[in-house]
Amino acid sequence: MSQHPPVPSQIRLGKDRRSLNIAFPDGAAFDLSAEYLRVFSPSAEVRGHGGGEMMLVLGKERVKILDVQPVGRYAVKLVFDDGHDSGLYDWGLLRELGEQRDEQWNYYLGRLAAAGIEREPDRKDSAAPYDVLSSPGSSQSD
Repeated sequence: MSQHPPVPSQIRLGKDRRSLNIAFPDGAAFDLSAEYLRVFSPSAEVRGHGGGEMMLVLGKERVKILDVQPVGRYAVKLVFDDGHDSGLYDWGLLRELGEQRDEQWNYYLGRLAAAGIEREPDRKDSAAPYDVLSSPGSSQSD
């Protein structure tokens, strides 16, 4: 019998739409930037169709999340302002992206450096988040 990852107790989209805050019932919480979620999208477009190395996604420093759509009881679909909307972020992936954020981000920055590509400096926005998912099975729209 497989173990299902816990359903987030809360998903909040930043008012500036540049971050997603995910909290789990065990107290784990992660603030993930839209850029990070976009470059590590679970879509075949980014991850590839055959399980090879991920595409190196560029120029997403200022990408925004336009919408967070619940998909059943197991995932959300993120719609980005660059038109990308084909990845389903299941609860296990969101947890993994949160837990491995520093390692994954350093891997991404290393790939950029190896390719001789510079990204824009991080932009710090302090807008307060608003609820997208405050409990399992419920959602709010803006």
